Amino acid sequence: MLNQIVLVGRLANDPELYETESGKKMVQMVLAVPRAYKNSAGEYETDFIYCKLWQGIAQRTNEYCKKGDLVGIKGRVETYNYDTEHGRKYITEVIVDKITFLSTKK
Repeated sequence: MLNQIVLVGRLANDPELYETESGKKMVQMVLAVPRAYKNSAGEYETDFIYCKLWQGIAQRTNEYCKKGDLVGIKGRVETYNYDTEHGRKYITEVIVDKITFLSTKK
């Protein structure tokens, strides 16, 4: 079985560096990835994909990237769910293993 994803897109927000209670560094970010085809109105839509980075790549991404930068990522899809007062909530995100800084927005 294989769970691998490769995406190229722009950061929809500035990366935010967090530290867990156990001392691990983590960045959460949203990657804006345009679709390769037009919708019925003749426009390209964009998917906004939640991504999580850990430790060294989290620190480097936080240092060198900002909103609008073009990056390539390789990672895996992870899902989880939890209960709220309004019912069960499902989360899908990409756990990033490798990131390539492609360009900055001018």
